[in-house]
Amino acid sequence: MQGIADYEFIRPLGESNYGTNYLANAPARLGIEADEVVVKVIAGPTSDDAFRRATRELKHFSVADSDRLVAVYDAGRHGGAFYYAMEYLPLGSLAKPNVSLDPGRAVAAVRDAALAAHALHERGIAHRDIKPDNILIADDGGRLSDLGLSQLLSPGMVMTGLGQIGLEFTDPSIMLGSAASRASDVWSLGACLHYALTGRGVYGDLRSTEPLLLVRSILASQPTLAPDLPPAAAELISACLATDVTARPRTAAEVAERASGIATGLGAGV
Repeated sequence: MQGIADYEFIRPLGESNYGTNYLANAPARLGIEADEVVVKVIAGPTSDDAFRRATRELKHFSVADSDRLVAVYDAGRHGGAFYYAMEYLPLGSLAKPNVSLDPGRAVAAVRDAALAAHALHERGIAHRDIKPDNILIADDGGRLSDLGLSQLLSPGMVMTGLGQIGLEFTDPSIMLGSAASRASDVWSLGACLHYALTGRGVYGDLRSTEPLLLVRSILASQPTLAPDLPPAAAELISACLATDVTARPRTAAEVAERASGIATGLGAGV
C-alpha cells in the first residue's frame, strides 16, 4: 500500500470530520516507542478549507497540553496534500471497542475524555463533537480525539455543518443556534456516560441517519435514562443533561471527578 512522506500505510482506518485516516508504520525519526501511528491526510478539491481546519485542530491540540488528548507527533505537506501523525490506540473506541469492555472501564474512558475536555475549556476551546466514536480506549483509561470541529468559546459563534457531527450526543440547544460552551460539552459527556453504561443513546433507537430528519426527531424528543443505571450515574447523567445549564456540573473536571467515583464503584482498575 502507498504512503505519504516517509509514512508507509498499512491500511485505511476510515474518514474523520475531514480527511482520511490511515494506520501507518512510525518512522524512526519520530523517536517514539510505538511501531504504528495514525496519519490523517487532507487532500482534494476542498483541501484549502480542510487545511484551515487542520491547522486549527493542531493548534488546539498543542495549547490544551493534556495527556488525555490523543498525542500528535508530526505534521507536514507532501505532494499537494497536508498530513499529520498522531497516537494509535489499537483498543478501539467506546463506540467500537476491540476488547471486552466492562462498564467500569468504559466509564473510566469517559472520565478521561472529561479531563481532556476540561483542558480544552481552560484554554477557551469547545470540542463540539464529544461522542463514543471520539473517545478512544487506552490501557490506562481513555483519550479524547478529533478536534476537527473544535472552536474558540467566543460570543456569537454557532454550530454550522451538521453533516458528520454526532447529533444524538450533541446538546439540543446547539441545534437551535446556541453557541458552543463548557455546558454543551458537559451535555455530551453525560450522553456518552449513559452510552458507556448501557450501550444505548439517551434517545433510544433513532431510525433515520439523514441529518435534518435526525435533528427534527431529537428536538421533538426528551432524553430518557435507562431505569437500571447505578444511582450515582443516574444522578450525574441527569445533571449533565439538564435543560437549565446552571443545573449542570460547572466544569468537565467535576464530571471527571464524579465519573471516577462511579468507575471505582464498578471495579474499574484504571
